[in-house]
Amino acid sequence: MSPLLVVSILVGYFAVLIGISFITSRGADTNTFFTANRQSPWYLVAFGMIGASLSGVTFVSVPGNVGKVGFAYAQVVLGYLVGYWVIIGVLMPLYYRLNLISIYAYLEQRFDTWAHRTGAAFFLVSRTIGSSLRLFLAATVLQLFLFDAWLVPFYVTVAVTIALIWVYTFRGGIKTIVWTDTFQTLFLVSALVVTVIIIATKLELGFSELFASLRTHGYTRIFHFDDANSTLFFPKQFIGGALITITMTGLDQEIMQKNLTCKTLKDAQKNMFWFSLIMAAVTLLFLVLGGLLYLYSEANGMEIPAYTDELFPRLAQTKELGLVVGVFFLLGITASSYASADSALAGLTTSFCIDFLNFKNKPEAVRLREKFIVHLSFSLLFLLIIVVFKEINEKSVIDAVLNVAGYTYGPLLGLFSFGIFTNRKLKGAAVLAVCLLSPVLSYAVSSQAPAWFNGYKIGLEVLLINGLITFGGLWLISKK
Repeated sequence: MSPLLVVSILVGYFAVLIGISFITSRGADTNTFFTANRQSPWYLVAFGMIGASLSGVTFVSVPGNVGKVGFAYAQVVLGYLVGYWVIIGVLMPLYYRLNLISIYAYLEQRFDTWAHRTGAAFFLVSRTIGSSLRLFLAATVLQLFLFDAWLVPFYVTVAVTIALIWVYTFRGGIKTIVWTDTFQTLFLVSALVVTVIIIATKLELGFSELFASLRTHGYTRIFHFDDANSTLFFPKQFIGGALITITMTGLDQEIMQKNLTCKTLKDAQKNMFWFSLIMAAVTLLFLVLGGLLYLYSEANGMEIPAYTDELFPRLAQTKELGLVVGVFFLLGITASSYASADSALAGLTTSFCIDFLNFKNKPEAVRLREKFIVHLSFSLLFLLIIVVFKEINEKSVIDAVLNVAGYTYGPLLGLFSFGIFTNRKLKGAAVLAVCLLSPVLSYAVSSQAPAWFNGYKIGLEVLLINGLITFGGLWLISKK
């Protein structure tokens, strides 16, 4: 694909995003930025959340991992479904009843300011790192498709990427993002379906032959019950998936902020239910795509890259797959990465402004100025983290994201669980101390588990361990 074509596609793509931003941000104030005035149609939110939740990590890392673990990621997806339904029945009613803008304000109403800001701080750290890693993929693909040919340094690519996000989100905020995410999800799903069809056609595989071939090559194995010490052991993956969804969706300001823009609790619950089913189906299709990428590479004698996240980007550039695959890949990875990053930027800005800057008691002019500074600051922080990760990256990005989540969302799981399932009180800085100590102890347990438990390796269940340690620590410092 020529650099000129890539530029033309991206210019057209972002022109549409900026046009959407211009329309949706007319007359916008800080309430529009944070809540979209609670007027978002539930079906629009549901569809748009697909792109934001899957991100570029799913688009590249999930297919790349199929060669290593087959369809084992489907175990996590089954856990996701349980997690989404817990959010529908437990967390959404709580948030709507309290009429929250930032979900961490619940912790102040239930406990005190220390608990409130501790929860918000852990979200800020986790989401900043996680979203930066997701955006890293988009910048890497742009570098591969375009900027390498022009000898542009990677940090410049990242800066351009982040600047484009900032341009179309800084005014309309979450109202704009509800609409831009819908537009971007359309490209993500289209890219996935078109690519699967084209590769299957080139391999001359019909529907039944496709799955037969994947099964013959050992890619379709989902369930792993044979080795409890393995990180792929089904209970670990399933429980980990459920807890990841509860924490990274239900306790995450970025994702829940979109749900809270729906008019009523009933609308928000319908949104989450249909979103969960569509998300599971799309993720499974990504696994099929991964298997096809490996089958195509084998059939054409192509070398599998050591860093498997590069498999899909490299194949999308080949002449054998054709221009259509390259164009749709570029649109899909751009859409998925930007849909995740733009909502993250809005969520981080909202949390910092509401949870730390006490926006309720400030004039609108002051709120607009401070929001602008916070929005810009998080954009620059994204840039710094991505450049650093580029230098130290040694593993699949999806592994890195889930690893970070296990340690940073654990305290949030413990805090919210303690508030919902007990009637005990917390007060003071001891809450922060417990939440800082918990990830350290969890890491110690995880690293020593093989020696302590006859080779047992802790995977996604580190999130549960982290949450339980936090819960236990909070119990020790609490009062009746």
